[in-house]
Amino acid sequence: MSTTVVIFSGGQDSTTCLVQALTQYEHVHCITFDYGQRHRAEIDVARKLAQKLGVTAHKVMDVTLLNELAISSLTRDNIPVPTECSEGVPNTFVPGRNILFLTLAAIYAYQIGAESIITGVCETDFSGYPDCRDEFVKALHHAVNLGMARDIRFDTPLMWLDKAETWALADYYGALETVRHETLTCYNAVQGDGCGECPACHLRARGLHTYLADKDAITRSMLQKTGLRA
Repeated sequence: MSTTVVIFSGGQDSTTCLVQALTQYEHVHCITFDYGQRHRAEIDVARKLAQKLGVTAHKVMDVTLLNELAISSLTRDNIPVPTECSEGVPNTFVPGRNILFLTLAAIYAYQIGAESIITGVCETDFSGYPDCRDEFVKALHHAVNLGMARDIRFDTPLMWLDKAETWALADYYGALETVRHETLTCYNAVQGDGCGECPACHLRARGLHTYLADKDAITRSMLQKTGLRA
């Protein structure tokens, strides 16, 4: 029986990945990480979404040690969240977050016999985060599998999609409205369309506008990249 572990934050990307996984696997486990993030509302959103989507195995894991080590505007109230994208690594980057998340998810996958881990990282719109790059994911996958002597796939279904195509993928699975109104992507913890001011909201809104303006073309592009059938 096919089993996967979805790293699930309750945001646009991981929710889209979860919706897809539920159509492709017999058993889907979600893992959400509590790392002492500035806006803990995302944990509540993840719980509610997992329940709504019918996930029966959802684990919230305490990794608050990361908060002590990783200084970021997403872990500290006294560091302002930027309103514009900047060159280089932004202050919303949490050092080591995806290294830790993928490694812990792999340990969990090993224990339950899952053949894959799914994460919503994306290089096309990676926003300056070095741990969202394909090169990083492949390198960590190689190291983890050497260390465990087991081939647990690291699947990244959004890696080469831009935000408009990610919206198209959610719509493909009939989840556009759920992803739009019930996820939490905003750095200022405003659910749905967000605050409209932070870089995450700008990226998300531009993608949605682009998709809604030309659904057919964006959907064709998404289908070509993913290999899904029309």
